[in-house]
Amino acid sequence: MKIRTSILAGLLIIGSFGAVNSAIAEDGVLSKEEFTPSNYCHMKFPAIRESTIAENNPELNPTGDIIDFSGPCDETPTGKDQVQSQRIANQHNYVTSFYVNK
Repeated sequence: MKIRTSILAGLLIIGSFGAVNSAIAEDGVLSKEEFTPSNYCHMKFPAIRESTIAENNPELNPTGDIIDFSGPCDETPTGKDQVQSQRIANQHNYVTSFYVNK
């Protein structure tokens, strides 16, 4: 009887970890620290996949770079501001690598 209770408790704990991870992964944010009362947050989330950055629905690249963002708490990983800043960063990297490799 004690073994069944232990196994059930273990499965319950493992299931709760899965629920927490899927809740975090829904919007793409890996971690988020809110600094109240100023609506200022520190977040980490995957960068946008380079092949979709010019599209209307950009996708996150879960195996790529991680963005370390500090700013307003309502920022989203695929929001307008993030798309624009990551486009500029990609253009800068392309130009820099062009001149370095020349």
